[in-house]
Amino acid sequence: MATLLSVNVGMPEDVPWQGRVVRTGAWKTPVHGPRMVRRLNVDGDGQGDLAGHGGEIRAVLVYQLESYRHWQKHLGRDDLTFGIFGENFTVDGLPDDEVCIGDRYRIGEAEFEVTQPRVTCYRVGMRLEEPAMPALLVAHHRPGFYLRVLTEGHVRAGDEITLLGKGPEELSVADTDALLYLPGRDPGMLHRALNIPALSPGWQQSFRELAAARRPVQEPGWQGFRAMRITRVVPETATVSSIYLTATDDAPLPEARPGQYLSVRLSVGDAGPAVRSYSLSGAPAAGTYRISVKRESRGRVSAYLHDALRPGDLVDVASPRGTFVLEEGTRPVVLVSAGIGATPVLAMLHRLAASRDSRPVWWIHVARDRARHVFADEAHALLARLPDAHEHIHYTAEDASQAGEFTVTRGRPTAATLAAMGVPADADAYLCGPPAFMDDLGTGLRERGLRPERIHTEQFSALPAVNPGVRPTAAVRPHRPPGPPGTGPLVTFARSGITTPWSPAHASLLGLAEACDIPTRWSCRTGVCHTCVTHLVSGGITYTTPPLEPPEAGTVLVCCCEPSTEVVLDL
Repeated sequence: MATLLSVNVGMPEDVPWQGRVVRTGAWKTPVHGPRMVRRLNVDGDGQGDLAGHGGEIRAVLVYQLESYRHWQKHLGRDDLTFGIFGENFTVDGLPDDEVCIGDRYRIGEAEFEVTQPRVTCYRVGMRLEEPAMPALLVAHHRPGFYLRVLTEGHVRAGDEITLLGKGPEELSVADTDALLYLPGRDPGMLHRALNIPALSPGWQQSFRELAAARRPVQEPGWQGFRAMRITRVVPETATVSSIYLTATDDAPLPEARPGQYLSVRLSVGDAGPAVRSYSLSGAPAAGTYRISVKRESRGRVSAYLHDALRPGDLVDVASPRGTFVLEEGTRPVVLVSAGIGATPVLAMLHRLAASRDSRPVWWIHVARDRARHVFADEAHALLARLPDAHEHIHYTAEDASQAGEFTVTRGRPTAATLAAMGVPADADAYLCGPPAFMDDLGTGLRERGLRPERIHTEQFSALPAVNPGVRPTAAVRPHRPPGPPGTGPLVTFARSGITTPWSPAHASLLGLAEACDIPTRWSCRTGVCHTCVTHLVSGGITYTTPPLEPPEAGTVLVCCCEPSTEVVLDL
């Protein structure tokens, strides 16, 4: 008979960590006497990060005495007191390899249902002062698990734990955890997991994506950078020019997918090499690559591209890459852009027009005025070749009567104007422009009924940070790291425009990015969760902590690697 040994609670508190402050409820201590367990948690308990912990699905965390004994031996520690793993219930029995998702239990007056394994999270490493703990929990098949509260009631240490019913499929907590985080997963087991109603929605979605995933397609192209020749530089507006690139030996170029981008490396002045990424804006099968660059008021690289480059010059270019690409299908297509954000969706429009695609297409573009309406004539002509095209142009600073041959609406599009355009709810939408623009239009499209997974966005600034539990601070422009410069290989963060030599003082490429105040994305920090996966544009890395499952080719887990050569990261 399993037994409840300890009930542990703790309210969220701010904890100093690596020069930052983390809001966490991981510091839990045992309580005496009965405690009421409610729908969201145990009385006196709370969670600091409700995105990854807490709520109805994760109301109570369970960890086992058997695992305590395992870690005492493995870590050589005798200070592992109940609650130190962040659990609410410390139990004798209920091992992870026997408890199944969907199992139901009675403890004291309350009844519970098993919903998912513990989420891999760096905070358990903080609590134990063992940074590798998230990876160890997965690798040793001892994650612990969450409970949903089916019936509220009092529980206390010493209560017996009674099994009320087994979950369908009888998939254990340990097997479920391995199915998400470890390689060699069984497709049949993925489908079994999706037959368990009690499994949390987040894990269900992850398993649906894994079940539907096809073997990654090897992108055509080349490794690292290669020299390419500029054949033409064509002004599109007063501030935007298109640059045409060909192979130096005039050999055919690999065909890019519509929406992808090129990373270009340039030596500008005495500041060392600079890497910038620009969407391909031309027909994907044209045999020539075209990028279109806007001159930025303080843009050292964009000014160089506009003022210094001439036909015949050579530049270093990485192979086309990017996942913001036009998908095949039969659903309507909505292409939405603002300003220079038109470049990737224009490549998509080229592809649609070349095949005279029968899908309904909405082209929605926002510009300041006619003079700054980039690709106006080109897009208009492409739309005329489609059997079912809808063109909607918005100017924000010019009277619509000055638009010439275009029908123009004054102001920015809104949810109401999207409805008036007749944008269908079953469409695939592709958005590119400033982040606030994409947020607003994305919200408007969701209000129209578009499913979130069918709304695709692209931006070339740093991606929004994912730093669970870390207290936000004032935004700082990315910069080189403070202190003496390193002496190792150069590391370039292409999205952020930072190049700096590597120093082992940063421990990982993630640590270097954080020292540069580059927005980063991570959760476990030990190579398990893949939240930090980043495209490697060029160069080589070495894993200081081998990940439990390697990422796809061409990507790296920056939380646990360092450069072995000069590297360029899409970060």
